[in-house]
Amino acid sequence: MNIKSNFVKVTAAAALTLTGVATVSAVKPESTTAKVQAATTKVKINYVPGYGINIWDNYNGGHFTGQRAQHGTTWNVLDQKTDKKGRVWYQVGQNQWIMAQYTTPAGNTVTKNTTTQATATAAKPKKAKKSVQATGDVSAIVTLAEAQLGKNYVWGGTGANGFDCSGLTSYVYSKAAGVNIGRTTYDQVKQGTSVSMKNLQPGDLLFWGSASAPYHVGIYVGNNQYIHAATPGQGVIKQSLSGYFYPSAAKRILN
Repeated sequence: MNIKSNFVKVTAAAALTLTGVATVSAVKPESTTAKVQAATTKVKINYVPGYGINIWDNYNGGHFTGQRAQHGTTWNVLDQKTDKKGRVWYQVGQNQWIMAQYTTPAGNTVTKNTTTQATATAAKPKKAKKSVQATGDVSAIVTLAEAQLGKNYVWGGTGANGFDCSGLTSYVYSKAAGVNIGRTTYDQVKQGTSVSMKNLQPGDLLFWGSASAPYHVGIYVGNNQYIHAATPGQGVIKQSLSGYFYPSAAKRILN
């Protein structure tokens, strides 16, 4: 075994681990035949205080790794790619990718790639547009909605310690996507684009009651489940869609 060679690879991999984040596991070393890649820039997570953004295993149709990059922490960027939807992603470790739109430049340049230059310089992250036509990563909506599970139902509550149904949806869209969808179910049902219940996607708003004047709203999160501020006795919970309490309408806010 080439002890010196392995030591160099492990040392280089250790240099690529994220800074300031103890809750997310460090980047694993490359295989013994892989080339050593060093970061070219640093970015800081700019999301919602107390929360983090999902880390994905790929920038195009990847899967959530179960790890999150916390707001305010600094990460080394190893590479930059643009997905099929035109969104910029940063590689921050082996099979670890985050969306550029939730970061700001950290201002510190580090050692350049020891084998090849990064494919492009870090792009300035895009801010969410303040309109219901804003585009964004629906994972941010789902992540923030899930973070509210277990909180109290409060009449007229808009967060962050308690919500009513429309207060929860308003809070999540405002904080996670920078989108103002209105305060009441009457306002929110007028936003976005109507979608079929057979074609739901995570982040869609679900409404119960009249399609023009609904009495309840929740957020669809995938796998036939939704999150809503249910009742004073239940608080914010996740439930599966069922025939006895089925939505009457659905709206897609993010394109």
